[in-house]
Amino acid sequence: MRLPLHQIDAFASRPFEGNPAAVMPLDSWLPDALMQSIAAENNLSETAFLVKEATGWRIRWFTTVSEVDLCGHATLASAWLILHELEPEARSVSFHSRSGSLTVNCEGEELVLDFPSRPGRPAPELADAFAKALGVRPREVRLARDAMVVLDDEAAVREVRPDYEALRALPAMGTLITAPGQAYDFVSRCFFPGDGVPEDPVTGSAHCTLIPYWAERLGKTRLRAFQASLRGGELACELAGDRVRIGGRAVKVLEGHFLLH
Repeated sequence: MRLPLHQIDAFASRPFEGNPAAVMPLDSWLPDALMQSIAAENNLSETAFLVKEATGWRIRWFTTVSEVDLCGHATLASAWLILHELEPEARSVSFHSRSGSLTVNCEGEELVLDFPSRPGRPAPELADAFAKALGVRPREVRLARDAMVVLDDEAAVREVRPDYEALRALPAMGTLITAPGQAYDFVSRCFFPGDGVPEDPVTGSAHCTLIPYWAERLGKTRLRAFQASLRGGELACELAGDRVRIGGRAVKVLEGHFLLH
């Protein structure tokens, strides 16, 4: 069996930036264990599997070790493939997912994700644990699916060297560290060691929690963000009621076939 495989750098305007995702459109679903094995073999932070349905596409996301409920960069990569190659006449695409209906629209040179907003609740009881795991005292901690740890400035975000084992023990899927930016409204870094991703290069789903916080703190709904990983990536952000809009570009870097014998 030959399965199409595309690797696309999301939240990137040129190769080797942003976050690489594998995208694999299928005629029908494979067994879950096989999709998990394929994702592990791809050895990227996410592999997105797609199946065409009557009213859009069904999308599922796998890290190297588990299936996740929402992934931004692999959705952006999947939309790029659909809108540029599989359905080039379309200007938007709808996805059905574990997190409900998701849409991606072409707006100029950017693709814009429409995702659920996931504001975090204050969690001061976790401040000491995150201070120990990150080596820096948080300004505040908020908890949604992921824990958002607010630091004082961009330099503090860039200098963090986390204890990944300590982060794995804390009650959140991922840890997002964030602070005001110098050239951007805010910066962040994101860690998901429990899902086999020590540091994710650019994390769209994290901005479901970051955007509502910074929109409230800065008093505006449109923001520019930068994820300060080694690869780095820019995100155009907007709070729209109980949804967030996350825009970025993508670049295809590889195509081929996954061979199953």
